[in-house]
This record gives sequence, C-alpha cells and structure tokens, in this order.
Amino acid sequence: MKECTLCPRNCLCNRTDGELGFCGEKETIRISRAALHFWEEPFISGKEGSGAVFFSGCNLRCIYCQNREIALGRKGKEVSVSRLAEIYLELQAQGANNINLVTGAHFISGIRESLLEAKKSGLTIPVVYNSSGYELPESLKLLEGLVDIYLPDFKYMDKKKAQAYSHAEDYPERAKAALAEMFRQVGEVQTDERGMLRKGMVVRHLLLPLGVGNAKGVVDYVYETYGDKVYFSLMNQFTPCITQEKHTELNRKVTAREYNRLLDYVMEKGITNAFIQVGDTAKESFIPDFDFEGV
Repeated sequence: MKECTLCPRNCLCNRTDGELGFCGEKETIRISRAALHFWEEPFISGKEGSGAVFFSGCNLRCIYCQNREIALGRKGKEVSVSRLAEIYLELQAQGANNINLVTGAHFISGIRESLLEAKKSGLTIPVVYNSSGYELPESLKLLEGLVDIYLPDFKYMDKKKAQAYSHAEDYPERAKAALAEMFRQVGEVQTDERGMLRKGMVVRHLLLPLGVGNAKGVVDYVYETYGDKVYFSLMNQFTPCITQEKHTELNRKVTAREYNRLLDYVMEKGITNAFIQVGDTAKESFIPDFDFEGV
C-alpha cells in the first residue's frame, strides 16, 4: 500500500504513511459492525443469519449510497488482522451460516491475512465476499482458496450512468473482468442438503429509477456469459437517502411498473436461477445500524 494499486482507482497513494486513498481509508482496517444479518438472499442468510462484517470506506462512492454512513461518512473502528480473525470465529460460534465480508476491496490484503489466521484457528463455515463489482482480478487472486461464495454487484452496463452515479466510466469493463476471476475461483453454484449456498457466485443488480435499459444490459451480459451456472439477485429496494440536485431521477423509489418490466424481460429470456423481491422493500429499516456491534 505504499503506492496503492489494490483497486481500479490506482491512487498510488502511500496508505502505509497515513495518506487516504479514494476509498477514504489508510492502511489499518476499520469496520463498523460485525453481527448476524438476516437480509441477504435466503440461501445465504437462512434462519440463523449471515455473519456480516461491514468495512468502512469504499472505492466506488455512489452518489445514492444506502450505506453512506460508513462508505461516505468514514464511520468505523480500527481493528488488527488478529482481531478480525477473532471476529470471524465469534460469529461462527453465534451460529452464523457464513462469514460475509461487505465491501472490503480496499482492505483485501488484510482480509487475506485474517482469513488465513482464522482458518488455522478453526473457521470452517463458508466465506462470502460481498463486493461492489469494482475490483481488479490481480487483487482478487489474493483470495483464491479462501473465499467460497462471491456476491458481486453488477451495477452498470451503461458507461454514462456509471460515470454520473459512481464516478467510474470504466465500471462495466472492470466488473466483467472481476466476475470472470470470481467465477474462475469458485465455479458453478453448489448448495448443501439444507439448500444453503456452499460455493459459487450470485450476481446482484439494484434497479435504479429510469434504469430498466441498463438493467437489461446487465442481465444480457451475465446470462450470455455464465448461463445457469450463476444466480441473479434482482432488487427493487432502492431507497432515496440523499437529495439529488443534478440527478433528480434518484429522488424517488423504483416503480412497480419499472420492476415488473425487468422481471418480464428476465422470464422471457428463460432465466430461472434468480431471486426477486416482493412488496415494498425500499425502506430504511433494511439498512443496519452501524453501531460497532461485535467490533
């Protein structure tokens, strides 16, 4: 991290000397919450919950971010690699179905070390890497053999939307390369006798207002590339959290008509391996309290 190149931002900043990268973080790992989480896809959360560890900072910084308190506000507590490994084991002891690492691309080298340490100390449940999709394959290779389940977003096939909403015109190409590396590592979806996910990749897409065309592009690419070997998770839970002055379309929820247009398209393509959301999911109650629980 002396000249940080962990993510596509390629900041080249000296994070070991306290310099902040685009992610807003120094070298030391910071997290804001480590607790059982019940709002992931059913075969990830299950009845017992997923052991979610929320990392502070983000290398994408979407203007509509729903976890803005930690991604933009930089709320978090410093933890050592050894403490992070202990947290995984504590979550396992609480009955978590898996360890769920949420948006940790900018700490990926420390995450690798913590997983190696935890596995030596008895971590046996699957590890989920929950990602924005804006990653480098070279960095993801650090996690080979340590991550069982990749849970990436694929936010944009539209470069203009990627630039306008996430300051990342290169997002589509970066996400394609990242997904290819993730799939190379974990392969086709595998579940256990309870139907819980043990290995594989689930690609998420959060539908945005006026975003059906972009969403169809994402669906086309992922299905044409991976077919039924990966699952989709198509979400309608967009919650306007920040009043937008320029991109005013983001000041409302996604309509039922918009979401149904996307679902109709998915069914027309013959996609069956997909999670969808029913009812009004656009509520701030789905956003956890970043209160340092479990840290």
